[in-house]
Amino acid sequence: MASATHSAPTAARDPAERAAFRNDATLIGLVGVAHGISHFSQLLLAPLFPWLKTEFGVGYAELGFVLTVFFVVSCIVQALSGFVVDRYSPRPVLFAGLGMLALAGFGYAMAQNYWMLLGSAVIGGIGNGVFHPVDYTLFNRKVAPTRLGHAYSVHGITGSLGWALAPAFVVPLAVAFSWRVALASAGVLALAVLAVLWVYRRHLALDKKAVLQATGHDDLVEGKFDFLRIPAVWMCFGFFFFYAASLSVVQAFAPEAARQLHAVPVALVAMCLTIYMVASAGGMVLGGFLASDPTRCERIVGIGFGIAALIALALGLLDMPPLAVPVLFGAMGFSAGISGPSRDLIVKRSTPPNATGRVYGVVYAGLDIGQATAPLLFGALMDHGRFRGVLVGLAVVQGVLIVSAFNVRKARRTASLVPA
Repeated sequence: MASATHSAPTAARDPAERAAFRNDATLIGLVGVAHGISHFSQLLLAPLFPWLKTEFGVGYAELGFVLTVFFVVSCIVQALSGFVVDRYSPRPVLFAGLGMLALAGFGYAMAQNYWMLLGSAVIGGIGNGVFHPVDYTLFNRKVAPTRLGHAYSVHGITGSLGWALAPAFVVPLAVAFSWRVALASAGVLALAVLAVLWVYRRHLALDKKAVLQATGHDDLVEGKFDFLRIPAVWMCFGFFFFYAASLSVVQAFAPEAARQLHAVPVALVAMCLTIYMVASAGGMVLGGFLASDPTRCERIVGIGFGIAALIALALGLLDMPPLAVPVLFGAMGFSAGISGPSRDLIVKRSTPPNATGRVYGVVYAGLDIGQATAPLLFGALMDHGRFRGVLVGLAVVQGVLIVSAFNVRKARRTASLVPA
């Protein structure tokens, strides 16, 4: 009789636990797909530069400025949208962001001159700026703590896949039809994802009143900017600035620098970034399991980027056969990918109650600033033929990431020792 009594609660718990797992998995999947479209939108134009250059009679500098505008606008919106997410709810902000990305795709496709292209980039930047405050607010408020590492892992993987998808999507369509068809199709894809999220919108709902009651805080009314006085928040901002800088170097310059140093065939160079991104996604899968213990997230970041920095140094300083270069890019991507979920946990552990959207908005603005500024320095190195300096510089930036991660932990611990 006692055993039957004991088994009843267990049997009752199992369906509830399975339902909770399904809800978490659905939410993670929906947010991940939306995040993939965000990254997809960031690389829509770059693969089409040869077509756009001819169409509008402009140079690469002018086209590069379109991307700069996109990321500057995204940075501003990212910092501001966190306040909107905290005040109202992440779901409508997410829907608005996807709608703006779709509108930007159609705007690119219909552009009749360079200024219309630039205006569409502003719209795209507004749409792109909402995703990190929305995504991490939903994860941190709705996903079970034991599954947060996996949520961050999926988030990073879908972002990498979004980057990988963009050129594979738009270039064949541009070749087969036209660049306008390619960009309009990108707008349709964003609308399709928005439609899917609308169908499953109940999983994206967040009851703000319930959150306030659970935490006992109402800092949506008072102290909206108190989080800006937390040193760890600004340490996280700096960490993400350097993270974006390292990623920007890998995406834009490192493959070409390696080609110049090691006589890598052009076909292999084109594969380096794809291999890096796919390997990074694989590393994030492992990183999701490693991040199950939040207390070791700084060490995981240190090990991952430490290995990545050593590989970048090897690419810059050692002689090697051309075939070894894409293999090393894959190893570097895997090492950096392992750090991804732990990177996001570092921010979560520095975030005060009810300020998730605001903190992630400000912190992840460092991504946009890093992506907007790093090409200026490393592009100059490339123009002057300092290819070894590009790869050594990449290793230095990755080393700074390690220091930044431990500085966040130091700032967080110091704050916890200060009496209230």
